[in-house]
Amino acid sequence: MTGLIVCLAVLALSGGYGLLRAQRGGRLRVRGRDGGVRLSAQDLGVPLGERATLVQFSSAFCQPCRATKRVLGEVAGMVEGVAHVEIDAESQLELVRRLDILRTPTVLVLDADGGLVRRAVGQPRRADVIAALGEAVA
Repeated sequence: MTGLIVCLAVLALSGGYGLLRAQRGGRLRVRGRDGGVRLSAQDLGVPLGERATLVQFSSAFCQPCRATKRVLGEVAGMVEGVAHVEIDAESQLELVRRLDILRTPTVLVLDADGGLVRRAVGQPRRADVIAALGEAVA
């Protein structure tokens, strides 16, 4: 009987953790330690957008990365002066470590000067990306 109670407790805790992680994934937010992050064209290997830049860290076998690439590409195409940059996390390990990228996709929204405005871990919603861009270009 004790084994059954332990099993149910473990299932309840892991289910709760899964729900919390699913709810928080893909949200565009600024974390406290990211406040001073500034990336340059040299860091990214391509020029920054005139108004803002959407930076996506991806990996080869990441299914949500493909959908994120499509969403970010569409949003970048809607707003003039916004660039979308996809970076292979495996080939840019120094930058990944410097920015504390732990999962793919990770999306960074940068302003015109390369300053971090928002960050999302997981696949962001199109409406959230558009709202973050509004903050970046303002």
